[in-house]
Amino acid sequence: MNTPADVKKQIQDAMYFFNTGVNYTSYEFLGAKKSIENNVEGYRFTVWAPRANNVEIAGTFSNWQPISMDKIGETGAWSVFVSDAKQWDLYKYIIEDRAGHKKEKQDPFALAYEVPPKDASVIQDIPNKEWTDDLWWENKRKSNQYESPMNIYEVHAGSWKRHPNGDSYSFTELKEELIPYVKKMGYTHIEFMPLMDHPLEASWGYQVTGFFSIAGRFGHDILPFMDFVEEAHNQGIGVILDWVPAHFCRNDYALAYYDGTPTYEYEDDARANNVGWGTLNFDLGKPQVQSFLISNAVYWLETFHIDGLRIDAVSNMLYNIDPHAHGTKSDNYEGITFLRKLNREIFLRFPDVMMIAEEGTAWPLVSRPIESGGLGFNYKWNMGWMNDTLRFFEMDPLFRKDNFNLITFSFMYAFNENFILPISHDEVVHGKKSMLEKMRNPSGNRYRQFAHLRTFYGFMLTHPGKKLNFMGNEIGHFLEWREYEQLEWSVLKYDYNTEFQHYIAVLNNLYKNNKALYELDFSPNGIVILDADNCEDTILTYIRRGKEVLDFLVVIVNFTPVERKGFRVGVPFEGTYDTLLNSENLEFGGTWTHDQMNIKTEKVSKDGQSFSLEIIVPALSVTILKPKAIKGTCID
Repeated sequence: MNTPADVKKQIQDAMYFFNTGVNYTSYEFLGAKKSIENNVEGYRFTVWAPRANNVEIAGTFSNWQPISMDKIGETGAWSVFVSDAKQWDLYKYIIEDRAGHKKEKQDPFALAYEVPPKDASVIQDIPNKEWTDDLWWENKRKSNQYESPMNIYEVHAGSWKRHPNGDSYSFTELKEELIPYVKKMGYTHIEFMPLMDHPLEASWGYQVTGFFSIAGRFGHDILPFMDFVEEAHNQGIGVILDWVPAHFCRNDYALAYYDGTPTYEYEDDARANNVGWGTLNFDLGKPQVQSFLISNAVYWLETFHIDGLRIDAVSNMLYNIDPHAHGTKSDNYEGITFLRKLNREIFLRFPDVMMIAEEGTAWPLVSRPIESGGLGFNYKWNMGWMNDTLRFFEMDPLFRKDNFNLITFSFMYAFNENFILPISHDEVVHGKKSMLEKMRNPSGNRYRQFAHLRTFYGFMLTHPGKKLNFMGNEIGHFLEWREYEQLEWSVLKYDYNTEFQHYIAVLNNLYKNNKALYELDFSPNGIVILDADNCEDTILTYIRRGKEVLDFLVVIVNFTPVERKGFRVGVPFEGTYDTLLNSENLEFGGTWTHDQMNIKTEKVSKDGQSFSLEIIVPALSVTILKPKAIKGTCID
């Protein structure tokens, strides 16, 4: 039989490891936990507030009358058992600082909160779910994720679709609609922008108040999100979460100056205050903060069977920025050490997950092993490719030949990291224009805009690296993304939008079904550049290759609205080739009604290859050729 003294001793032992920065499952004892003590069932509440003068708890179970909490030795923890507490009760901690001032605070380890602007913590237990996604994980263990297709659909859960009254979809509803849609569109993964509790929708979830809670606007119950992930896995779709360990919301009721002194943030105000984002930076050198954050990562991966975390604002953890010295930055050694510690621990526990760095500087070896001097992530967003390619496509085609290096430069560093090519939410907000509007050209021709867009995505899907595309981009919506309303699904009634959506689905499935487009994404052997110097025609040609010698595709990208007849391109083998994709086909919104098939090679050397063939290259297009027969051998 557990007595209160026994439980307090267990907490004291666990707090030793929490305080030394190595308790990575601290959510198992901090927060509101169901407990039976002296044969009485209730909940034990435990909170870390090391420099508080006193701590009390009040909730619906006490008619909001304060209950004193016990100090657990010198651990910095306070704890109390409440027999009247039950699941879904509301509660708050009342923290008295050393000056005698009292503040009501949320529980940092609560698994649910009220919907803002209300801010009470909610008691919730982790469901004892019987998972049915064993086959998904077995297949992951057997496969090499680096040689597998990864085409991510980035989603803001609150605005993918909304009810007529403006309410967000629940995860039960998203399970019924989002998963089939993603599968139909040919994506391999869903990445959710932060689901953790946040007070302001306009922050998109990146200013978190409750790190262990799914935002109450999606429903308090944990189980529907578990069911969502399970169904996604059973439909062959992975689930990734955006995670924000760099900084946190400075709202007074949450983590900020939790016990009246710097607790989760740096002691130094200059380092604690994130001026650019109006938030507070985690003190990543503090052992308790390391325990808190790594426990949080473990919680999401373990409890919800998540396939990976995309770590937001990695640069903010790698550098100290001095706002008073013109943004001068220096290396943040605490942050660097924390990131390596985080990745080491996560991969020890979950060897098959993804740890993706959103990092846009020239910091080397981000996605390389710690033992080799790297940070230990296994993927990094390629912000350079994204910026250069978007800049190129926003340019009048007349000037592209003089700026062709914007397209070709990415091949110079494509294998320095395990890159993901991201077209994320950040590129279609705050005046940056929607993807369609970025493609605007001097004539303002709608057909031409969509031709640009098809070319852009054809280039993206054939470029080395895994892929990410933000929701709504696949339907060619005209307006920028707005987090307060659903996507512009109504555009699908207009010419070109439905055809473009179909094109993206075809392109995504073509990508998944051709190993040459993903198997050697992170090896120079995966691509042969045929001609990257044809500035005059502004046509780029290259071969994407798989592991098998005859598994290859020839890619011709025409970045101008000029058709090129009699265009010769080098190929490695004699034989016949078929068109696998022509982005200018009528079914996609283009003008071509027949594909070029049974194209025979000639013994004419070109582009460093012994053979070549002639084709017509449509204006503003991506053409993908696949070998049909090589020296009389039929190709599957």
